[in-house]
Amino acid sequence: MADKEYILGLDIGTTSVKVCVYDPDTKEIIAKQNKDTAANIPSDQGIEGNKQDVPKIVSAMHYCVSRLPRDVLRHVKKIGICGQMHGVVLWKNGENKAWEKVEKDGNVIRFEGVRENMSALYTWQDTRCKPEFLAALPEPDSHLKCYSGYGCATLLWMLAHKPEKLANFNCSGTVGDFVVSMLCDLDVPVMSDQNAASWGYYNTEKNEWNIEILKSIGFPVNLLPKVVKGGEFVGKLNSSWNGIPEGTPVSAALGDLQCSMLATLENNQDAVLNISTSAQLAIIANKISDLGCSTVEHLPYFGNTYLVVAASLNGGNVLATFVKMLQQWMLEFGFPIPQAKVWEKLIAISSAAPLTSEMKIIPHLLGERHEPTAKVSVSDIDLSNIQLASVFRSLCDSLIQNLHSMMPKEILRNANIKRIVGNGSGLSRNVVLQRAVEHYYSLPLEFTSGGDAAKGATVAVLGK
Repeated sequence: MADKEYILGLDIGTTSVKVCVYDPDTKEIIAKQNKDTAANIPSDQGIEGNKQDVPKIVSAMHYCVSRLPRDVLRHVKKIGICGQMHGVVLWKNGENKAWEKVEKDGNVIRFEGVRENMSALYTWQDTRCKPEFLAALPEPDSHLKCYSGYGCATLLWMLAHKPEKLANFNCSGTVGDFVVSMLCDLDVPVMSDQNAASWGYYNTEKNEWNIEILKSIGFPVNLLPKVVKGGEFVGKLNSSWNGIPEGTPVSAALGDLQCSMLATLENNQDAVLNISTSAQLAIIANKISDLGCSTVEHLPYFGNTYLVVAASLNGGNVLATFVKMLQQWMLEFGFPIPQAKVWEKLIAISSAAPLTSEMKIIPHLLGERHEPTAKVSVSDIDLSNIQLASVFRSLCDSLIQNLHSMMPKEILRNANIKRIVGNGSGLSRNVVLQRAVEHYYSLPLEFTSGGDAAKGATVAVLGK
């Protein structure tokens, strides 16, 4: 192992942190860990707000890294990072930093976030920016719109409603950008173009923020991070960390969607469908083009290419809410049932249910970015489809039908896509969803060994 050179990948997700160590010689993951962050905290905006506690996220990251073998970590030569996109955290730099190092015998055993020197993470699921608020903002100089939950939209909402909060901080970024700043002890945060595009008011063709537009409405442009291309290194590990050598290069934080795609795609005739918390269907394109579909976006990928993606806010989270509802109903009758048992039973009985049902469900539990006020509705209920299996099958069916309405199969056909590669636990464990995918897209659905965003983060920095 003396001459081994490994890459550490960190994925700072919405519900969990995943880490892995990748061997570029064998192209295998030789060690990995994951941990739920349990980081959600109440918002003063009620159900319209969605906040997470950053120190808890940092703690979960430390837990994962500290449980990787030390004799493996000391051979780590590069660190690639990705994470949840769109969201924003504010922090202080200078005398009152938002992080501190806990040392033992001269080595850093963990980094810790300092709550009093940072804000919460306002995630991509935050809906405080209402349509009328967004409509009053100037149009971005970009092919991408700015929606609620996007960093610039959240910061503009704070500028209008809580300007004193902005005044307390001098840095901002995604939670991944914060982690990079902490590991490298950066004075100024650096962001990849993938995360910048996910914030709104960033022009991917000019590779620059819409500075003048933002200045015209009083936006604190000093908070905007410096932007680099995805995969670039932006600093070095400030101290030895659990055996990882001091000075190890660290990448700018990448988008978890892009890294998941990078780990999954085997060729450009693949489309990738990810269903975990939310749902995304994506293919690769060389340039921005008009596909005649306003619900499809072109996001920066790698090598000056784009991901053509339909990104739905409604995915595994909708099914999880349905399961919790059933669990709560049973509890009210005095029959507590573990969630795992509910899932197991639902999938078992629904797999045998008829492929089609007259029941129609619109699954917009969280709205959609293009239709934020949309709600769930159910129609065409009759005596033949009120069984639990029929309802769950209809719900699964509706999630894929919703994606298909955002990215019709004609787009995939015109791009010469030959198969859909499945990714995400929400899809891999649910045969009912899998059948719906093949039904709506008339393409085979396959699962490969890829799909891990943490692995994608290692591959992204492989040749750098």
